[in-house]
Amino acid sequence: MIIHFIGIGGIGVSGIASIYKQKGHQVQGSDAEESEITTQLKEQGILLFIGHDEGHINPNINLVVYSEAVPDDNPELKKARALGIKCLSGAEALAELSRDYFTIAVSGMHGKSTTSSMIAQILVKAGLDPTFVIGTKPGWRLGQGKYLVIEADDYKAKFLHYKPNILVLTNIEEEHMDFFSDLGHILEVFRQYAGQVKDYIVANRDDNHVVSVLEDKQLKAKSVFYSLKDHEVGDLKKILQVPGRHNVSNALAALNVARILKISDEVALGALSEYKGVWRRFECKKIVINGVEHEIVSDYAHHPTEITATLQAVRERFPGREVWLVFQPHQYQRTFYLFDDFTKALSEVRDGFGINKLIITDIYDVAGREDETIKDRINSQKLVANIGQNWAIYLPKDQLKGYLMENLPKDAVLIIMGAGDIYKLVDELSI
Repeated sequence: MIIHFIGIGGIGVSGIASIYKQKGHQVQGSDAEESEITTQLKEQGILLFIGHDEGHINPNINLVVYSEAVPDDNPELKKARALGIKCLSGAEALAELSRDYFTIAVSGMHGKSTTSSMIAQILVKAGLDPTFVIGTKPGWRLGQGKYLVIEADDYKAKFLHYKPNILVLTNIEEEHMDFFSDLGHILEVFRQYAGQVKDYIVANRDDNHVVSVLEDKQLKAKSVFYSLKDHEVGDLKKILQVPGRHNVSNALAALNVARILKISDEVALGALSEYKGVWRRFECKKIVINGVEHEIVSDYAHHPTEITATLQAVRERFPGREVWLVFQPHQYQRTFYLFDDFTKALSEVRDGFGINKLIITDIYDVAGREDETIKDRINSQKLVANIGQNWAIYLPKDQLKGYLMENLPKDAVLIIMGAGDIYKLVDELSI
């Protein structure tokens, strides 16, 4: 079967493409620009087109899979539909793949990638040879076992395509408000999703919204709760290499999944003790700037709750150190809808976590997912002005390297935070 992927460089779609390639299908795809991910896919023998053109689509193609970020007027998608080629979104394609497996889905607004990868690592350690598709790098693996671990995203409620055997619910709060109308809408969709689970729902009892979703007495699945009040917390704090209360919570979720699958605590805890994190989730590096070695933390946090959790982990890992934070807001719509929450979270970085300097750079524009009318109503300068403190400044992205090389204190820890392309600043500073 010949499969064409539109937006193949996306973190989720790339994993699906790789799995289908490994299953023996002829895979090709296109993306707007080259990236580390497209380079990896080329190395697997996948034909890559840079740019979208209807000429990439021909009648010999059996299936087109497109990223949810791809607009309906994409020339390749329009051509495929005109030719009558079967077209599936990334979530729909993953749902089709999942039918052949015992599927473990991880959902929630935060912690999905970490929790999914913890579960996958436990299954590998237990010799169960899982397949997984997780929203990180490298986030895919084709195993020979019966288990599939997926990160089931809430964006556009695309997790409704899945009917997992086990669902892990990490947390629920306001996010993707360009799609969801309000918190009530979010809870309604999660209730519908929970009703599709076949066997077990592993749920965070510390999250009131998660608990309220599972109050539905009509659920087919059995609920298994975990909490930071559980007696295993002390053991996990001793063995985990990744800091932060949120990671202890993620590990509790993974441990409970392991117990459902009859994996011994010895194996599960052993796997968790070896877990070192995933790409751009509290990724610690040491780089030399102006002849001085600095600790750098690259982190994917792009929601107010994630910012707070990451900074708590920073203080846990680097007590007493001076800390500078560079933050790149992700998506104009998220920044607009959660503006007050961002203001509150970023205003507290000084007193709450002892962050000495906050630098906010330009909002990362997510192509295909932005409301153009909102762009004129929000920017990073407004966020800095609302914080209203002299330790918080705005800098255009092209000025970050020069400012940091000239002003970063010798003993400071530097956090580079955001879900856009801000992570590239680490390499720029290393030059």
